[in-house]
Amino acid sequence: MPGTRKLGRATDHRKAMMRAMVTFLLENGKIETTVTRAKEVRAMTEKMITLAKEDTLHNRRQALAYITKEAVVNKLFTEIAPKYKDVNGGYCRIIKTGPRRGDAAEMGIIELIEK
Repeated sequence: MPGTRKLGRATDHRKAMMRAMVTFLLENGKIETTVTRAKEVRAMTEKMITLAKEDTLHNRRQALAYITKEAVVNKLFTEIAPKYKDVNGGYCRIIKTGPRRGDAAEMGIIELIEK
């Protein structure tokens, strides 16, 4: 279930961080972050893409309630979701890149898979 990791943050900070990271991933296609954050971002991003497969007003409003930029929601519904219309999940990939220099946290790149 997405949202079960606490990531060492207060609830409001964690939710804001996840919303921002999901928005940035959908906007740019890939981001570099820690592996645990990437796993949480992957879960929410896949929920958003699955929601966007059916382009209804209700689904758009649900996506707008989570994603922070209206332009990204339009991109999600017009460009990203139609690429995955025949695929049931697995829209993102996490590639581990090794430990971070400062604190040795496991880093990774999360990206949307090209279809």
